[in-house]
Amino acid sequence: MPDADHPALSRLRSASWVFLFALLALSFWFSAGWLALCGGLAFFLFGMQCLEEGLRQLAGGKLERLLALSTATPFKSLMFGISATMLVQSSSLVSLLTIAFIGTGLIQLAAGIAILFGANLGTTSGIWLLALAGQNVSLTPLALPLLVFGVLGGFGGPRAQAIARVILGVALLLLGIEQMKTAFTGLAVDFDPLQYQLPGSAGHLLFIAVGVLVTVLLQSSHATLMLSLTALASGHLLLEQGLAIAIGSNLGSTVTAVIGAVGGSRGGQRLALAHVLFNFGTGLFALSLLPQLAQLVGWLMAPLGLGDNLLIQLALFHSLFNAAGVLLFWPWQARLAALLQRLLPERPEPRVLITELVQPPAEPTRARYLDESALASAEAAASAVVQELQHLARLSLEVICHALYLPVDQLERSRADQALLNSRPDPQALEAEQLYQRHIKGVYADLLSFMSRLEVDLDAAHQHFWVSCQLAALQLVDAVKDAKHLQKNLGRYLRQDDSPARQAYVELRRHLLGVLHEVRELGQLALSDGLWDERLRQFDEGAAQFDAAFRQRLFAAVRERRLDGLQAGSLMNDLGYASRITQSLRNVLLLGQGDGNQAFRALRHLASEDGPLIRVG
Repeated sequence: MPDADHPALSRLRSASWVFLFALLALSFWFSAGWLALCGGLAFFLFGMQCLEEGLRQLAGGKLERLLALSTATPFKSLMFGISATMLVQSSSLVSLLTIAFIGTGLIQLAAGIAILFGANLGTTSGIWLLALAGQNVSLTPLALPLLVFGVLGGFGGPRAQAIARVILGVALLLLGIEQMKTAFTGLAVDFDPLQYQLPGSAGHLLFIAVGVLVTVLLQSSHATLMLSLTALASGHLLLEQGLAIAIGSNLGSTVTAVIGAVGGSRGGQRLALAHVLFNFGTGLFALSLLPQLAQLVGWLMAPLGLGDNLLIQLALFHSLFNAAGVLLFWPWQARLAALLQRLLPERPEPRVLITELVQPPAEPTRARYLDESALASAEAAASAVVQELQHLARLSLEVICHALYLPVDQLERSRADQALLNSRPDPQALEAEQLYQRHIKGVYADLLSFMSRLEVDLDAAHQHFWVSCQLAALQLVDAVKDAKHLQKNLGRYLRQDDSPARQAYVELRRHLLGVLHEVRELGQLALSDGLWDERLRQFDEGAAQFDAAFRQRLFAAVRERRLDGLQAGSLMNDLGYASRITQSLRNVLLLGQGDGNQAFRALRHLASEDGPLIRVG
């Protein structure tokens, strides 16, 4: 969407929110019971948010480390999905981490699908807790002390604050449940769901639609099920209606997953589609056998003396049909992953991304790999940043190549074309300043913005890695800026007739092309630490020898009056730019040492993708 449309879209969104708030406030005026119910929902949803945030802070990076270690087999992935969701009581958080790891290639799609199955099973534990809490017992005496402790604990250190956040979340959940239980009694005067009964499948579909709608509006299947449990407890909902709403809540959660995956990575989109297929398949199974499943639930509860406990029966039904869904889909994991990869193949990476002269870009180049879902995990964010640094590095090498008035395909050739090095610049040659504005500045800005938005607590190793990535990006940008300055005199002298000054610039051009080629080659080689150090030492020695020899030849030419002082001054300045370009690219390579850390090693391959990104024809 063009930038000019953004203010209008923002105003429309703001107006929509104002209208909804006004409509909600007006509804509160006409119905005290509705106000009480919405107040209870607000307590409940905020409590869920506090609980998720607190548990996530307490888990720290343990959850993502377990995720990285728990995908060796489908069963391990399933158990991780179950246990992680039971621990943090948020299938959305587990799904977000899984999408982040799939999007950055840290785990495979099949493992992500197994984790998704486990997350659906794990989320049923929350419904059991809600069902047990929704019995005919006042929760206020327990909620109020927890509320006090939760507020007081917020004045402590980071860990105390995380624990306090969990306690506060539990207190708000209990208050919300109690408020909703009370509110349903008053709301039934104005609105009784039982009067909207329809016979057979039509009634089931109606309440499934209610479950979908409420889940989409509240962005929480837990909240939808809590409303169902409260209505069941107060006698304003029949069991089969509650079961249909439970099916609808599962289907509604897929809508939020799809919305979250739009515009994201292919991996995230595939997992979202797997979520849709799983929930719809499970929902169709449960709907087709709803009367039989209701009877099965009653039969299982009767020996325990819980045949009349509708809340426990709803919780059991929710567990049964999710477990049935896992059993139905489990044998088809590999085929499902293959199907999703065919339906949503990887976006093709064109050999030429930018055709400058054929069609000037409408907008500057932006980041390609910085998916927002990766911010959920330090590991996923690090992987995304390395991929984006590779993108920035490839762009930087090509812009520097254009600053030398050379075609990008020269980067791929082991030997330079002497005739090309001696040739004059093309009249349609691109200016490095324009290329910097179009292709470097936006990507660099996106990188810095992405890294600043990471809110996950980082250990010392990740903090060091983050600083190294920032330095690598800065060094690449500095190299491009130095190339912009070098291009001015280079172009002026290359367009002149043959002279000692022009030959000196041709020599400088040859040297820098060799530097670019060596950096690109080093980015493609998988070398041991010893061979890497030796290759980098040779690179440094070659650069130092060229610098010293060039200066000697320059001073000799001045003594012999083949160059005047102005020409010598220009060459000295431009030799400085060439040396800084070399040093900046060398520093990026040096950051890839990283004390053996795999994340640092990935920085070595900053120019590893084949093919040019910018083409001039």
